[in-house]
Amino acid sequence: MTNNKTEDRLKALVEEYRKAGLSSETHESGDRGIDDFDSVSDGEHRNLTEREPRRMREDPVAFMLNLSLHYRGTGWRGYKNYIGNKILYPGFSDNMKNMVLNSRSVQGVIHDLADSQAAQLQAVQKINNNKNLSDEERAKRIAKQKKMLRKELEVVAKGIADKCVAAMDDPRLVRFFAFTVNNILVRLYHQGIHIKESQWVELKRVALMAQQKKESLILLPCHKSHIDYLVVSYIFFRLGIQIPHIVAGDNLDMPIVGKILKGCGAFFIKREWGGNGLYKAIMEEYVATLLSEGMNFECFVEGTRSRLGKLLTPRLGIIKIILDAFVDDRFSDAHIVPISLGYDKIIETSTYANELLGNPKEKESLWGLITNTRLLQLKWGRVDVRVGKPYSLKGWLEDQLRLRGPMDLTDTTQKSILLKSLGYRVLSDINAISVVMPSALVGTVILTLRGRGVGRSELIRRVDWLTRIINKKGGQVAEFHGMSTGVVVDRTVQIHKDLIGEHKIKDMLEPTFYGINPFELSYYRNQVIHLFLEEAIVCVALYTAVKLGGSKTDQRMRYTDLLEEISFLSSLLKLDMIYKPGGVENNTKRTVSWLAENHVIELSEDGWVGLSDTERECGRENYDFLCFLIWPFVESYWLAAVSLFSLTPSRRSADLAGSFWVESKLFANRTQALGKTLYYQGDLSYLEAVNKETLSNAFTRYQEQGIMMSRRHATPKPWSEVALSPDYVPERVDGVLSPHGRLWALMERIGKFRMEGKNRRDSATVSTRVLRLAELLSEENAVPSNNQKTLLKKVSQDKSKL
Repeated sequence: MTNNKTEDRLKALVEEYRKAGLSSETHESGDRGIDDFDSVSDGEHRNLTEREPRRMREDPVAFMLNLSLHYRGTGWRGYKNYIGNKILYPGFSDNMKNMVLNSRSVQGVIHDLADSQAAQLQAVQKINNNKNLSDEERAKRIAKQKKMLRKELEVVAKGIADKCVAAMDDPRLVRFFAFTVNNILVRLYHQGIHIKESQWVELKRVALMAQQKKESLILLPCHKSHIDYLVVSYIFFRLGIQIPHIVAGDNLDMPIVGKILKGCGAFFIKREWGGNGLYKAIMEEYVATLLSEGMNFECFVEGTRSRLGKLLTPRLGIIKIILDAFVDDRFSDAHIVPISLGYDKIIETSTYANELLGNPKEKESLWGLITNTRLLQLKWGRVDVRVGKPYSLKGWLEDQLRLRGPMDLTDTTQKSILLKSLGYRVLSDINAISVVMPSALVGTVILTLRGRGVGRSELIRRVDWLTRIINKKGGQVAEFHGMSTGVVVDRTVQIHKDLIGEHKIKDMLEPTFYGINPFELSYYRNQVIHLFLEEAIVCVALYTAVKLGGSKTDQRMRYTDLLEEISFLSSLLKLDMIYKPGGVENNTKRTVSWLAENHVIELSEDGWVGLSDTERECGRENYDFLCFLIWPFVESYWLAAVSLFSLTPSRRSADLAGSFWVESKLFANRTQALGKTLYYQGDLSYLEAVNKETLSNAFTRYQEQGIMMSRRHATPKPWSEVALSPDYVPERVDGVLSPHGRLWALMERIGKFRMEGKNRRDSATVSTRVLRLAELLSEENAVPSNNQKTLLKKVSQDKSKL
């Protein structure tokens, strides 16, 4: 006997099947409004997959009826009258390839390459056996060689196009893939895929307008998982909008799955194009052609999946191609659509954690994920998808030119300013619409409380507090339609039972939870950082006084001194954080006011800033919460500064003066080894401070500040090495590293913001332990790597030739 919910779902499917038999024309997706889709709505929010049968064994009749509806192409499943310019017809991909390969730009590159290669051949032949040819014979030979070279290059170009261009020719393939993705998503995320109706109604309105003008939607989602592009394309398919062409890494171009993905809109690109001018020309022309034909286009502005949970700084390669095509008048306009995806649980978090800790990267693939039967037996909660208000690329550019004044868009530097502005605008838009999931709420609370664990009642209380404060700041928390916080917490703990444990001691008075794997759990905490970033920086800057202890007047700072510390810290972390527009002074003024209004700090009339009495009375729980959010990042930058002491010749070296070069990859690995040692010895508070992504950003930032130097080499394969700038080389006393100089001053300046610990109160002790370990690393760094040996050998050979 089936329950009421199953009966209702079965009735709905039977009714849809019956109507399909009478008149399939009235159920084509393009003729239906958003309110007509077979999904469950609660006012503003809608669960698209509520009525979808999940497993055949649970509900075989409903499952088979649903399969029949997909096979027949009933209603939205038919995907016939979608909004947008037409795709999915025989010959679509061949038309795209012909337009790209016969374009002026690609033919021009082929012509130029043929000329240059012919010239090189002629130079060689002239030296060897071509000296006695007449001018007429030489001209004929050159013409013949150019013609042959052009044909060869055209074959190469066709091969590139065949490999890269999406093959959206068969609607049956897309319908089959939609059924497959639907089945995967409803099983894995059993609580549904939730959208906000008003956002999608607005997107459909813009899509209709774009269709009339033959303009594209440029979809720019955040990138958290391999599942992202499946979710976006599935929703577009389901709501009857043209599914996008998706920029994908060529690592996904695998047998079988690569062909299916290409048939559903993916086109594969190499991560680095190097000096391959023909490949570059084809890819740029392809993107421009898609946009000129009004094809919806999807790429990830972060470039790669975020292993940290928060948004990454923008990578602007594809955005640059789009902007260049627009400036070159290849298309009249397009519409930017920021998209945020929130998951209760990410499939790849354990893989991310291993990668960030420096373990060998596991071989993974989308195909492996979606065919993992063990994985599909799990129930991982829900997905929330939010869409920002679309805006015109042309309108945005006009606004920028009005704001900044006349700009030369052919100038690389000025164009770079615009690209960064657009990239950060999109990231800001994504943060503004993102939904904080229960996993982020629970994970954040567990990782921002002192102690070994937290009782269930306290966990619920702090989740309620965090929900209220997020809403108060204008953020969005996932809707659970009347479900109590206790139930939400219990369900989240169950979903994350591999990350959140419960103490099972017999005499415990209440359930008490703790982080089994804080490193991996931090992924979910980092999803909250953007909401409290400025507040966290102010609190950590104030901590330089609070950590000194003493009376209330001893733990305060002048506002001007606080602003100086905030400026330093904000500048230091700029590659890891996305700040609100307005500048440091304006943001600090606004942030201090908010913290004072919420009784975290107080600002006296004579310009002193300190903790409020209310915050002291509650044990600094709100102040500490804000500090805990970014302390791990401060630790990473401190560790990166410590590791720079190893970029000095060891005491056994003949020359103790100056810096020396170390291969970047080896230096990064050794820095992580140093960090793990400091963590397990108690000199580092967070293991997540060892993550290679934040350390990489720290080293990049130190290079920008002139503290480090870097240089790249092309042979035997691309690699790089780093060294300390001469002004930062530390002093040695009797051959021993000394805690003095500019580098030590930088380390101490960053150290002022770190969370205090029992092993770190004595600076002299810290200097002894840390510098001893750095000395050990410097001895390892002094040994040339294989790449450096090869380079030295080549330099020696070149010198001998001279």
